[in-house]
Amino acid sequence: MHCDPRFSRVREVFERQLADGSELGAAFAVHLDGELVVDLWGGVADRHTGRPWEHDTPAFAYSCTKAITATVLLQLAERGLVDVQGAVADVWPEFAARGKGAITVEHLLTHQSGLPVVEEPVPVEEFGDLAAIAARLAGQAPLWEPGSAHGYHALSYGFLVGEVIRRVTGKSVGELVSAEIAEPLGLELWVGAPDPVIARTARLKAGERPQAAATEGQAEAEPAEGALGPGSLMVAEMAKAALDPHSLMNRALGNPGMHRLKGGANHPVILRAGWPAAGVVTTARGLAGFYRSLIAGDLLRPETLRDAVRPRVDGPDRVLFLDTSFGLGYMRPSMTFPMPSETAFGHSGLGGSLGIGDPERGLAIGYVMNKMANAVSGNLRGLRLVQAVYDSL
Repeated sequence: MHCDPRFSRVREVFERQLADGSELGAAFAVHLDGELVVDLWGGVADRHTGRPWEHDTPAFAYSCTKAITATVLLQLAERGLVDVQGAVADVWPEFAARGKGAITVEHLLTHQSGLPVVEEPVPVEEFGDLAAIAARLAGQAPLWEPGSAHGYHALSYGFLVGEVIRRVTGKSVGELVSAEIAEPLGLELWVGAPDPVIARTARLKAGERPQAAATEGQAEAEPAEGALGPGSLMVAEMAKAALDPHSLMNRALGNPGMHRLKGGANHPVILRAGWPAAGVVTTARGLAGFYRSLIAGDLLRPETLRDAVRPRVDGPDRVLFLDTSFGLGYMRPSMTFPMPSETAFGHSGLGGSLGIGDPERGLAIGYVMNKMANAVSGNLRGLRLVQAVYDSL
């Protein structure tokens, strides 16, 4: 492990959270101006076997994937292969069905397409057939006028954006991440993990269940930690929706249903599938390295990134009820992504994982763990570590 003395406060917080049982197993990594200044890991990777968390233990990081998928698409846009302002149907003609001809690629990236739910239950046999799931969405009508509002497309985001990428390149998001991001940069990061990686992946432990909790892979009844305050009415609405299996929130988070497989997101089918909205398996070092490369200009031109992190939508979310803010696939500071800096961007994952870039401060941060919080976005443990980083600057 490594921790620059300037960031001793971060190590103190990390070790305390492991010692007091807040964490089961976790890893946290920070780059400052391109230098790895924090690389911590500890605890237990699998509570059933007692397997320790090692330096190369990866974890399933849910929606941290969305920022990676957005980056792949923006790389294609830089090459002139995709027009972000153009209609999705230009590259995916079947998508124009049911009045969707005017939906743009930007609408997909900003959760404005009105397609947050896969309406028909996706059979387990189809979990690895991303094109088939995308075809289901192509046959649906939007739930609201595209561009008129935004609502978190928890899983459908990936099938939609991923199909645009496949139509243009003939390759999956996972294949492109491997060939153009992870392997060239030496990052421990996979969107669709191979079996040797699955064998050492940390096993997730579900968070404590409220009385009427949803199944694994769905929203919990608890609001995101740190989201209380002026938006208490929004929090109450979110909590109410989390307890209703027919709510838009649970429908968006629960189909395809990871909970239908033994162990949920721990099942090899999920870890291999490479869902482009919730499929990344990564170490904290790999996730932080992704953001280091992103803000260094290794993955996107600086002007592309500046435009991509500019807020496109901001305010009440039709799916999560809380205020959310998004650029082109990247989260911006909001109730669901509470950051110490307005220049931070990135993406959180269900239960607590976090990936953050802050170009103004030269920071790139990755946090993964296996003790899930009862939160759709972020957790207090990760936010304490992030705050300690900023306090150390």
